[in-house]
Amino acid sequence: MEIDVARVLGLVTRSVKNFDKDGKAASAVTLTRLYETSVEDLWDAVTSRERIPRWFLPVEGDLQLGGRYQLKGNAGGTITACAPPTHFAATWEFAGAVSWIDVRLTAERSQARLTLEHTAIIEDHWNQFGPGAVGIGWDLALAGLERYLATGASVDHETAEAWMGSPEGKEFMTTSGEYWRAAHVASGVDPVSAKERSDRTIAFYRGEMPPDIAHPGTGS
Repeated sequence: MEIDVARVLGLVTRSVKNFDKDGKAASAVTLTRLYETSVEDLWDAVTSRERIPRWFLPVEGDLQLGGRYQLKGNAGGTITACAPPTHFAATWEFAGAVSWIDVRLTAERSQARLTLEHTAIIEDHWNQFGPGAVGIGWDLALAGLERYLATGASVDHETAEAWMGSPEGKEFMTTSGEYWRAAHVASGVDPVSAKERSDRTIAFYRGEMPPDIAHPGTGS
């Protein structure tokens, strides 16, 4: 499996914002990028029970408004909004924590833009790992989506897992983590603190984290 790391990661615009949600401090990471397809095809790729496993993970459940879904070995939740072919939202329940995803699609000439926002209450894991804890996982997912849309090839999870441990895979994790550190700093966070968090997250994704450090709990 080959990925042009610099090109793929460079196509994504990332941001971090901090705000209050239901009286609690929260933070949202946002990723947006263009795909060489129509809004209708992109919608089908990211919502179809048959197509989601081709670039992400097998999914079970009732994939409609109010339904419950479960990604194999990963997050589950409830679909809280669904307006085909441009918008859906859902809870993202993973490792005992609840966060929220919001996905919007828009047409731009012959392309389709995907914007994904993942919001979480700021708790211990965020203070330890920062936005890269979910951001790197979503960068991986969006890269997989591009590969699928461009080639039609379904992801082979054994090959993908092996790639993550390769020098190219580790370069991807590192570069993504550095992009998220920059976005974190741009949101107003102290650069030293942002680097400490991104270093921990990069080490986790690269498989280099000491065993006494907690899992970042990405779910993505």
